[in-house]
Amino acid sequence: MAGKSRYKFNYIELLLLHLGIAFAIYLYRPLSPLILFGVILYFLFLTIIRENKNNEALMGAAYIAGAEVFFRQTDGMVFYETGKYMVIVFLVIGMFFKGTSSRTIPYWIFLLILIPGIVVGSMTIGFETDFRKAVAFNLSGPVALGVSALYCYYKKIKQEDFQRVITMLLMPLLAQMFYLYLYTPSMLDVGVNLQANYAATGGYGPNQISTVFGLGAVLLAMRLFTIKHKLINIVDLVLLGMMGYRALITFSRGGVFTAIVCIIAFIFFLYYKKGAREQSQLNFKVILLGGTTLLLWLFSLAQTGGLISNRYTNRDAAGQLKDDITTGRVELVETELHAFINYPITGIGVGKGYEYREENLDVSIATHNEISRLLSEHGLLGLVALFILLLVPVIFWTKFKNNYYFLAFLAFWFLTINHSAMRIALPALVYGLALLYIVDDKKDPVHRKRLTR
Repeated sequence: MAGKSRYKFNYIELLLLHLGIAFAIYLYRPLSPLILFGVILYFLFLTIIRENKNNEALMGAAYIAGAEVFFRQTDGMVFYETGKYMVIVFLVIGMFFKGTSSRTIPYWIFLLILIPGIVVGSMTIGFETDFRKAVAFNLSGPVALGVSALYCYYKKIKQEDFQRVITMLLMPLLAQMFYLYLYTPSMLDVGVNLQANYAATGGYGPNQISTVFGLGAVLLAMRLFTIKHKLINIVDLVLLGMMGYRALITFSRGGVFTAIVCIIAFIFFLYYKKGAREQSQLNFKVILLGGTTLLLWLFSLAQTGGLISNRYTNRDAAGQLKDDITTGRVELVETELHAFINYPITGIGVGKGYEYREENLDVSIATHNEISRLLSEHGLLGLVALFILLLVPVIFWTKFKNNYYFLAFLAFWFLTINHSAMRIALPALVYGLALLYIVDDKKDPVHRKRLTR
């Protein structure tokens, strides 16, 4: 009982702190870089002084990954890719103290695979393109993913430490949600159309906001089933409704569809792992979650004058069905696959994809799909990289099905990189979290399957 009370106090305290952060940045935006700098220093100090004994590096990386879009939106980032860089820095420091598993060879190969594409890109990219920026933009995400996998693969982590990591990932997402409620309290005050809704996202990219809020909704839904505390469950349910609403009204569907798939995957596996008695206890929470989702949808319909329904059923304002549900993404993928077919061995080189689309589509746009980008820019090596990213976690999971979050986190990574590439650090970090070996000391003090480093 004492443990529950302490956990409850810490969670509520963190919520209030992040509400305060959102309010402070809303009132005085220049505070944003100062707060980010303070957060980085705090987690660096914690990681070094404690020698990463309780995975403080992973907590720091999780917090930065969750906060990346918020601090981008509020001009807190020194460089656009600061979030990914800091995720890499935290995890490298963490590996310095705790090392990695000897089984991480596939992910070392994955990182090495990225190098030839840089060499090819240096020869194919035009003089008018900033090669350094092109490489940083296209490879910072895959490198962050590789480092995250190196840190997490076959790593034991206590259940309580894992929950702290999830909390650190969630808190900045909640701060950003609070900030947007302050920025745009009601959709009735702004114009709504069937395109991605910048009015609901504080003027920032709806695709990225939808993605991070989708993950926020997933984490809150997971807490509903894993945290046994009625008051905390009520708080999380309210926050889930608030988060889900802000994700919906971005009118960017990728993050919302991804969240739905992830929540279903999590509940499905939870039912699979639980006994009959525990399954019956889960039923009430499933019904509660379903009811909350229905109320959320009805409220969103009212707030948008019914237009949200048209958006999610792929209809225009007049109710006519549109031809392309992907809003042009299929054409981008086709162009990148065309590049792979034409240059199957070496690919066109890192950063060349942008120019290639200009030359073939006469459109200046960054890729939305990381899979087709890997193939087009890295050729056959990119195909090998994809096999590593897909097969290694599946093989790991067939041996150790103790991570309830595996299916949901892997689904989040895969679906996100298919609609938003790796523009943010979240899919990279979440991919790594799926590879953790979560230990529940209370239930499983002796492990029948030993993990070797």
